[in-house]
Amino acid sequence: MTPISLARLTRNVICPILLVALSTIAAHSQPTPTKWPSQDGTYVIKNFRFGTGETLPELKLHYLTLGQPHRDAAGHTDNGILLLHGTGGDAHSLLNPVFSDVLFGPGQPFDITKFFIILPDDIGHGESSKPSDGLHMHFPQYDYDDMVASQHTMLTDGLHVDHLRLILGTSMGCMQSFVWGETFPQFSDALAPFACLPVELAGRNRMWRYMAMESIKHDPAWNNGEYTTEPAEGLRGANDLIIIAGGAPLQLQKNFPTRVQAEAFIDRAIAADIARTDANNFLYYVNASRNYNPAPKLATITAPVLWINSADDFINPPELGIAEKMVTRMPSAKFILIPISDATRGHGTHTQAIVWKQYLIDFLAQTEKTAEKK
Repeated sequence: MTPISLARLTRNVICPILLVALSTIAAHSQPTPTKWPSQDGTYVIKNFRFGTGETLPELKLHYLTLGQPHRDAAGHTDNGILLLHGTGGDAHSLLNPVFSDVLFGPGQPFDITKFFIILPDDIGHGESSKPSDGLHMHFPQYDYDDMVASQHTMLTDGLHVDHLRLILGTSMGCMQSFVWGETFPQFSDALAPFACLPVELAGRNRMWRYMAMESIKHDPAWNNGEYTTEPAEGLRGANDLIIIAGGAPLQLQKNFPTRVQAEAFIDRAIAADIARTDANNFLYYVNASRNYNPAPKLATITAPVLWINSADDFINPPELGIAEKMVTRMPSAKFILIPISDATRGHGTHTQAIVWKQYLIDFLAQTEKTAEKK
Protein backbone atom coordinates (compact mmCIF):
# COMPACT_ATOMS: atom_id res chain seq x y z
CA MET A 1 0.00 0.00 0.00
CA THR A 2 1.15 3.51 -0.82
CA PRO A 3 -0.42 6.01 1.58
CA ILE A 4 -1.38 9.40 0.19
CA SER A 5 0.79 12.31 1.32
CA LEU A 6 -0.84 13.49 4.54
CA ALA A 7 0.30 17.08 4.15
CA ARG A 8 -1.04 17.40 0.62
CA LEU A 9 -4.24 15.53 1.32
CA THR A 10 -5.26 17.35 4.47
CA ARG A 11 -4.48 20.78 3.00
CA ASN A 12 -6.24 20.20 -0.29
CA VAL A 13 -9.31 18.22 0.69
CA ILE A 14 -10.39 20.54 3.44
CA CYS A 15 -7.97 21.80 6.02
CA PRO A 16 -5.80 21.03 9.03
CA ILE A 17 -8.73 21.78 11.37
CA LEU A 18 -11.14 19.23 9.93
CA LEU A 19 -9.10 16.26 8.80
CA VAL A 20 -11.89 14.97 6.66
CA ALA A 21 -9.40 13.75 4.17
CA LEU A 22 -8.23 11.14 6.64
CA SER A 23 -11.23 9.12 5.60
CA THR A 24 -10.02 8.98 2.01
CA ILE A 25 -6.54 7.63 2.65
CA ALA A 26 -6.36 4.29 0.92
CA ALA A 27 -3.98 1.99 -0.87
CA HIS A 28 -4.35 3.79 -4.17
CA SER A 29 -2.32 6.41 -5.97
CA GLN A 30 -4.03 9.72 -6.75
CA PRO A 31 -4.30 11.23 -10.22
CA THR A 32 -1.78 13.92 -11.06
CA PRO A 33 -3.33 17.26 -10.06
CA THR A 34 -4.36 19.50 -12.94
CA LYS A 35 -2.29 22.67 -13.22
CA TRP A 36 -5.14 25.14 -13.34
CA PRO A 37 -4.21 28.57 -14.77
CA SER A 38 -5.00 30.48 -11.60
CA GLN A 39 -4.01 34.08 -10.96
CA ASP A 40 -2.78 35.21 -7.53
CA GLY A 41 -3.90 38.48 -6.07
CA THR A 42 -3.90 40.39 -2.80
CA TYR A 43 -6.23 43.18 -1.78
CA VAL A 44 -5.47 45.36 1.24
CA ILE A 45 -8.37 46.90 3.15
CA LYS A 46 -7.32 49.99 5.05
CA ASN A 47 -8.48 50.44 8.65
CA PHE A 48 -10.77 47.42 8.63
CA ARG A 49 -13.13 47.51 11.60
CA PHE A 50 -14.07 44.18 13.15
CA GLY A 51 -17.35 43.42 14.86
CA THR A 52 -15.62 43.64 18.24
CA GLY A 53 -14.67 47.25 17.51
CA GLU A 54 -11.01 46.33 16.99
CA THR A 55 -9.28 47.59 13.86
CA LEU A 56 -6.30 46.72 11.70
CA PRO A 57 -4.52 49.48 9.78
CA GLU A 58 -4.17 47.03 6.91
CA LEU A 59 -6.10 43.80 6.43
CA LYS A 60 -4.47 41.73 3.70
CA LEU A 61 -6.75 39.39 1.74
CA HIS A 62 -5.16 36.93 -0.66
CA TYR A 63 -7.15 35.19 -3.38
CA LEU A 64 -6.91 33.08 -6.51
CA THR A 65 -8.99 33.53 -9.65
CA LEU A 66 -9.61 31.38 -12.71
CA GLY A 67 -11.24 32.56 -15.91
CA GLN A 68 -12.24 36.10 -16.79
CA PRO A 69 -15.09 38.31 -15.60
CA HIS A 70 -17.91 39.05 -18.03
CA ARG A 71 -20.22 42.04 -17.80
CA ASP A 72 -23.76 42.37 -19.09
CA ALA A 73 -25.10 45.29 -21.09
CA ALA A 74 -25.55 47.30 -17.90
CA GLY A 75 -21.96 46.68 -16.85
CA HIS A 76 -22.72 44.23 -14.05
CA THR A 77 -20.65 41.08 -13.56
CA ASP A 78 -22.78 38.09 -14.55
CA ASN A 79 -20.44 35.08 -14.45
CA GLY A 80 -18.73 35.29 -11.05
CA ILE A 81 -18.63 32.25 -8.78
CA LEU A 82 -17.31 32.63 -5.24
CA LEU A 83 -15.93 29.42 -3.69
CA LEU A 84 -15.42 29.46 0.08
CA HIS A 85 -13.08 27.04 1.85
CA GLY A 86 -13.37 25.32 5.21
CA THR A 87 -11.88 26.11 8.61
CA GLY A 88 -8.09 26.10 8.47
CA GLY A 89 -8.01 25.75 4.69
CA ASP A 90 -7.13 28.25 1.99
CA ALA A 91 -7.81 29.11 -1.63
CA HIS A 92 -5.87 26.04 -2.76
CA SER A 93 -8.17 23.70 -0.83
CA LEU A 94 -10.70 23.68 -3.64
CA LEU A 95 -8.12 23.05 -6.34
CA ASN A 96 -8.01 19.47 -5.12
CA PRO A 97 -8.58 17.15 -8.12
CA VAL A 98 -11.67 15.54 -6.53
CA PHE A 99 -13.26 18.98 -6.68
CA SER A 100 -11.62 21.01 -9.43
CA ASP A 101 -11.16 18.27 -12.03
CA VAL A 102 -14.85 17.44 -11.78
CA LEU A 103 -16.10 21.02 -11.97
CA PHE A 104 -13.66 23.36 -13.75
CA GLY A 105 -12.99 21.68 -17.09
CA PRO A 106 -14.61 22.24 -20.51
CA GLY A 107 -18.33 21.53 -20.39
CA GLN A 108 -18.28 21.12 -16.61
CA PRO A 109 -20.52 23.11 -14.22
CA PHE A 110 -17.82 25.72 -13.47
CA ASP A 111 -16.13 25.68 -16.88
CA ILE A 112 -13.41 28.32 -16.48
CA THR A 113 -13.76 29.40 -20.10
CA LYS A 114 -17.25 30.63 -19.19
CA PHE A 115 -17.11 31.51 -15.49
CA PHE A 116 -14.94 33.75 -13.34
CA ILE A 117 -13.97 31.66 -10.31
CA ILE A 118 -12.87 33.48 -7.15
CA LEU A 119 -11.23 31.58 -4.28
CA PRO A 120 -10.29 33.78 -1.30
CA ASP A 121 -8.04 32.98 1.63
CA ASP A 122 -10.23 33.99 4.55
CA ILE A 123 -9.05 36.21 7.39
CA GLY A 124 -6.75 34.08 9.53
CA HIS A 125 -5.98 31.65 6.71
CA GLY A 126 -3.47 31.04 3.94
CA GLU A 127 -1.66 34.18 2.83
CA SER A 128 -4.23 36.57 4.31
CA SER A 129 -3.66 38.45 7.58
CA LYS A 130 -3.54 36.11 10.57
CA PRO A 131 -2.29 35.93 14.18
CA SER A 132 0.98 34.20 13.25
CA ASP A 133 2.01 37.28 11.25
CA GLY A 134 3.15 38.79 14.55
CA LEU A 135 0.21 39.96 16.66
CA HIS A 136 -0.38 36.48 18.08
CA MET A 137 -3.27 36.62 20.57
CA HIS A 138 -3.51 40.40 20.11
CA PHE A 139 -4.88 39.89 16.61
CA PRO A 140 -8.52 41.08 16.38
CA GLN A 141 -11.05 38.42 17.38
CA TYR A 142 -12.62 37.94 13.98
CA ASP A 143 -15.83 36.03 13.30
CA TYR A 144 -17.81 34.88 10.27
CA ASP A 145 -19.49 38.28 9.91
CA ASP A 146 -16.05 39.87 9.58
CA MET A 147 -14.99 37.26 7.05
CA VAL A 148 -18.04 37.85 4.88
CA ALA A 149 -17.71 41.63 5.16
CA SER A 150 -14.08 41.45 4.05
CA GLN A 151 -14.95 39.10 1.17
CA HIS A 152 -17.58 41.59 0.00
CA THR A 153 -15.11 44.48 0.11
CA MET A 154 -12.48 42.44 -1.72
CA LEU A 155 -14.97 41.59 -4.46
CA THR A 156 -16.47 45.04 -4.94
CA ASP A 157 -13.46 47.30 -4.35
CA GLY A 158 -10.62 44.95 -5.24
CA LEU A 159 -11.94 42.88 -8.15
CA HIS A 160 -14.78 45.22 -9.15
CA VAL A 161 -17.25 42.36 -9.04
CA ASP A 162 -20.67 43.75 -8.14
CA HIS A 163 -22.72 40.58 -8.57
CA LEU A 164 -22.25 36.82 -8.42
CA ARG A 165 -23.86 33.97 -10.28
CA LEU A 166 -23.30 31.61 -7.33
CA ILE A 167 -21.73 31.33 -3.90
CA LEU A 168 -20.68 27.78 -3.04
CA GLY A 169 -19.22 27.21 0.40
CA THR A 170 -17.87 24.10 2.10
CA SER A 171 -17.94 23.56 5.88
CA MET A 172 -17.02 26.98 7.30
CA GLY A 173 -17.69 28.32 3.82
CA CYS A 174 -21.09 26.64 3.99
CA MET A 175 -21.91 28.63 7.11
CA GLN A 176 -20.60 31.79 5.50
CA SER A 177 -22.94 31.17 2.55
CA PHE A 178 -25.91 31.56 4.88
CA VAL A 179 -24.36 34.74 6.31
CA TRP A 180 -23.94 36.05 2.76
CA GLY A 181 -27.58 35.32 1.99
CA GLU A 182 -28.76 37.32 5.00
CA THR A 183 -26.25 40.17 4.85
CA PHE A 184 -26.22 40.76 1.08
CA PRO A 185 -29.45 39.14 -0.14
CA GLN A 186 -29.29 40.54 -3.69
CA PHE A 187 -25.59 40.01 -4.35
CA SER A 188 -25.73 36.44 -5.66
CA ASP A 189 -28.24 34.73 -7.92
CA ALA A 190 -27.98 31.51 -5.90
CA LEU A 191 -26.36 29.90 -2.87
CA ALA A 192 -24.92 26.39 -2.47
CA PRO A 193 -24.00 25.69 1.17
CA PHE A 194 -22.43 22.23 1.57
CA ALA A 195 -21.81 20.50 4.95
CA CYS A 196 -23.20 22.68 7.71
CA LEU A 197 -26.31 23.69 9.62
CA PRO A 198 -27.71 27.24 9.84
CA VAL A 199 -27.98 27.26 13.62
CA GLU A 200 -25.82 28.25 16.58
CA LEU A 201 -22.95 25.84 17.16
CA ALA A 202 -23.98 24.12 20.37
CA GLY A 203 -24.23 20.58 21.71
CA ARG A 204 -21.54 18.20 20.48
CA ASN A 205 -20.48 20.51 17.66
CA ARG A 206 -19.39 23.24 20.04
CA MET A 207 -18.12 20.75 22.63
CA TRP A 208 -15.47 19.16 20.44
CA ARG A 209 -14.31 22.57 19.22
CA TYR A 210 -14.15 23.89 22.77
CA MET A 211 -12.20 20.81 23.91
CA ALA A 212 -9.73 21.25 21.05
CA MET A 213 -9.13 24.88 21.99
CA GLU A 214 -8.82 24.09 25.69
CA SER A 215 -6.29 21.36 24.93
CA ILE A 216 -3.99 24.03 23.48
CA LYS A 217 -4.62 26.61 26.19
CA HIS A 218 -3.88 24.11 28.98
CA ASP A 219 -0.50 23.22 27.52
CA PRO A 220 2.04 25.32 29.49
CA ALA A 221 4.10 25.63 26.32
CA TRP A 222 1.33 27.75 24.77
CA ASN A 223 2.29 30.57 27.19
CA ASN A 224 -0.79 32.69 26.44
CA GLY A 225 0.15 32.68 22.78
CA GLU A 226 3.74 33.89 23.23
CA TYR A 227 5.44 30.57 22.52
CA THR A 228 8.76 30.08 20.80
CA THR A 229 7.99 26.51 19.77
CA GLU A 230 4.54 25.13 19.06
CA PRO A 231 2.72 23.63 22.08
CA ALA A 232 2.95 20.08 20.78
CA GLU A 233 0.96 18.34 23.50
CA GLY A 234 -1.90 20.80 23.20
CA LEU A 235 -1.91 20.42 19.44
CA ARG A 236 -1.86 16.65 19.81
CA GLY A 237 -5.06 16.68 21.83
CA ALA A 238 -6.70 19.16 19.48
CA ASN A 239 -5.87 17.17 16.38
CA ASP A 240 -6.98 13.91 18.01
CA LEU A 241 -10.45 15.44 18.29
CA ILE A 242 -10.35 16.68 14.71
CA ILE A 243 -9.62 13.23 13.34
CA ILE A 244 -12.72 11.88 15.08
CA ALA A 245 -14.87 14.82 13.98
CA GLY A 246 -13.73 14.83 10.38
CA GLY A 247 -13.44 11.13 9.66
CA ALA A 248 -15.91 8.83 7.91
CA PRO A 249 -16.37 5.55 9.85
CA LEU A 250 -16.96 3.44 6.73
CA GLN A 251 -13.79 4.66 5.02
CA LEU A 252 -11.64 4.50 8.14
CA GLN A 253 -12.75 0.92 8.81
CA LYS A 254 -12.16 -0.09 5.19
CA ASN A 255 -8.76 1.57 4.87
CA PHE A 256 -7.40 0.64 8.32
CA PRO A 257 -9.00 -2.72 9.18
CA THR A 258 -6.47 -3.82 11.81
CA ARG A 259 -5.32 -2.34 15.11
CA VAL A 260 -1.76 -2.01 13.82
CA GLN A 261 -2.84 -0.15 10.68
CA ALA A 262 -5.19 2.16 12.58
CA GLU A 263 -2.61 3.10 15.21
CA ALA A 264 0.15 3.58 12.64
CA PHE A 265 -2.05 5.91 10.67
CA ILE A 266 -2.88 8.01 13.73
CA ASP A 267 0.80 8.28 14.62
CA ARG A 268 1.62 9.55 11.12
CA ALA A 269 -1.36 11.87 10.90
CA ILE A 270 -0.86 13.55 14.27
CA ALA A 271 2.86 14.06 13.69
CA ALA A 272 2.16 15.67 10.31
CA ASP A 273 -0.53 17.94 11.75
CA ILE A 274 1.55 19.13 14.69
CA ALA A 275 4.39 19.98 12.30
CA ARG A 276 2.28 22.34 10.21
CA THR A 277 -0.30 23.83 12.60
CA ASP A 278 0.16 27.20 14.29
CA ALA A 279 -1.61 27.07 17.65
CA ASN A 280 -2.75 30.70 17.73
CA ASN A 281 -4.10 30.54 14.19
CA PHE A 282 -5.93 27.36 15.18
CA LEU A 283 -7.53 28.99 18.22
CA TYR A 284 -8.73 31.92 16.16
CA TYR A 285 -10.23 30.06 13.24
CA VAL A 286 -11.94 27.47 15.40
CA ASN A 287 -13.46 30.15 17.62
CA ALA A 288 -14.59 32.31 14.69
CA SER A 289 -17.87 30.36 14.72
CA ARG A 290 -18.65 31.35 18.32
CA ASN A 291 -21.51 33.75 17.48
CA TYR A 292 -22.67 32.20 14.22
CA ASN A 293 -26.45 31.78 14.19
CA PRO A 294 -28.36 32.61 11.00
CA ALA A 295 -31.50 30.75 12.15
CA PRO A 296 -33.56 33.81 13.25
CA LYS A 297 -33.19 35.54 9.87
CA LEU A 298 -33.33 32.61 7.44
CA ALA A 299 -36.57 33.95 5.96
CA THR A 300 -34.62 36.93 4.61
CA ILE A 301 -32.59 34.66 2.31
CA THR A 302 -34.47 35.19 -0.93
CA ALA A 303 -31.93 33.66 -3.32
CA PRO A 304 -32.49 30.03 -4.36
CA VAL A 305 -30.54 27.67 -2.09
CA LEU A 306 -29.13 24.19 -2.79
CA TRP A 307 -28.10 22.85 0.61
CA ILE A 308 -26.34 19.49 0.76
CA ASN A 309 -25.16 17.44 3.75
CA SER A 310 -24.09 13.81 3.98
CA ALA A 311 -25.48 11.16 6.29
CA ASP A 312 -22.04 10.17 7.61
CA ASP A 313 -21.12 13.68 8.78
CA PHE A 314 -20.17 13.58 12.48
CA ILE A 315 -20.12 17.37 12.65
CA ASN A 316 -23.64 17.79 11.26
CA PRO A 317 -25.45 14.58 12.28
CA PRO A 318 -28.71 14.13 10.35
CA GLU A 319 -30.46 12.47 13.29
CA LEU A 320 -30.83 15.89 14.92
CA GLY A 321 -33.49 16.74 12.33
CA ILE A 322 -32.33 20.35 12.21
CA ALA A 323 -32.02 20.65 8.44
CA GLU A 324 -35.56 19.50 7.76
CA LYS A 325 -36.90 22.21 10.08
CA MET A 326 -34.64 25.02 8.92
CA VAL A 327 -35.02 24.52 5.17
CA THR A 328 -38.71 25.44 5.39
CA ARG A 329 -37.84 28.89 6.72
CA MET A 330 -36.24 29.93 3.44
CA PRO A 331 -38.63 30.77 0.61
CA SER A 332 -36.63 29.03 -2.13
CA ALA A 333 -34.43 26.36 -0.57
CA LYS A 334 -33.90 22.66 -1.22
CA PHE A 335 -32.13 20.31 1.19
CA ILE A 336 -30.41 17.13 0.01
CA LEU A 337 -29.08 14.48 2.40
CA ILE A 338 -26.55 12.26 0.62
CA PRO A 339 -26.80 8.66 1.92
CA ILE A 340 -23.70 6.84 3.13
CA SER A 341 -21.88 4.98 0.38
CA ASP A 342 -18.39 4.03 -0.78
CA ALA A 343 -18.29 7.44 -2.47
CA THR A 344 -19.03 9.55 0.62
CA ARG A 345 -16.29 10.80 2.93
CA GLY A 346 -18.06 11.95 6.08
CA HIS A 347 -17.88 15.70 6.50
CA GLY A 348 -15.48 15.81 3.55
CA THR A 349 -18.18 14.71 1.13
CA HIS A 350 -18.57 18.40 0.42
CA THR A 351 -15.34 18.26 -1.59
CA GLN A 352 -16.16 14.97 -3.38
CA ALA A 353 -17.82 16.71 -6.30
CA ILE A 354 -18.66 13.52 -8.17
CA VAL A 355 -21.14 12.67 -5.39
CA TRP A 356 -23.29 15.79 -5.79
CA LYS A 357 -22.34 17.09 -9.25
CA GLN A 358 -25.68 16.27 -10.87
CA TYR A 359 -27.59 18.15 -8.16
CA LEU A 360 -25.39 21.17 -8.89
CA ILE A 361 -25.94 20.90 -12.65
CA ASP A 362 -29.70 20.79 -12.17
CA PHE A 363 -29.59 23.72 -9.73
CA LEU A 364 -27.56 25.89 -12.09
CA ALA A 365 -30.02 25.15 -14.89
CA GLN A 366 -32.99 25.99 -12.67
CA THR A 367 -31.48 29.25 -11.46
CA GLU A 368 -30.28 30.35 -14.89
CA LYS A 369 -33.79 31.65 -15.57
CA THR A 370 -33.67 33.65 -12.35
CA ALA A 371 -30.31 35.10 -13.32
CA GLU A 372 -31.57 36.11 -16.77
CA LYS A 373 -34.47 38.07 -15.26
CA LYS A 374 -32.14 40.23 -13.15
